[in-house]
Amino acid sequence: LNALMEMFGDLNFTVLGFACNQFGLQSPEVNHETLNILKHVRPGGGFVPKFPVFAKVEVNGLNEDPLFTFLKESLSFVNPVIGDIKKFYWSPIKVNDIRWNFEKFLITADGLPFKSTYGTNVVTDFIVKLISLLGSKCPAKQQSFTVLNKNVMSH
Repeated sequence: LNALMEMFGDLNFTVLGFACNQFGLQSPEVNHETLNILKHVRPGGGFVPKFPVFAKVEVNGLNEDPLFTFLKESLSFVNPVIGDIKKFYWSPIKVNDIRWNFEKFLITADGLPFKSTYGTNVVTDFIVKLISLLGSKCPAKQQSFTVLNKNVMSH
C-alpha cells in the first residue's frame, strides 16, 4: 500500500487503512498498538504506513461500521463462495460480506464506490482498475506499475 501511495499519491489518490479482528481473530491488539504492530511485527522491519490508519472497526455483522455497510451495498459481489465460517467472528453472515482481511475498495473522487478486490492477483487487478479510474492523469504511471507488479509477484 505504501508503494501505491508513492506511485499515485500525487494524483488525488489516498489509501485509508482500517484494522479489523473479525477474520480468524488475527488483529487482537488494541488501537494504540496498531502502528507498533505494523512497524515491528507484521509486516515489521520498521514499516511505517504512508497513509492514515484508523481505529479498529467491525466490517461485517450487526455492529458493522456504516462506512462498510455503504461500500458493500454499493458494489455487486461476483464470488458466491463465502469461505470457512469457522474463521468468521460475526453474525449474521451475508453474501456481500467482506471475505477476509486486506480487501480493497476503490472509491471515486466523488465518493462513489467503484470496485472491490480480494483474492489472488489483488494487486494487479487493483492497480489496473486504479489506472483506468485515474485515466489521463497517469500514463507515466504505467511503467511504475510494471516494476511494482514484477516486484510483488517475485515475492
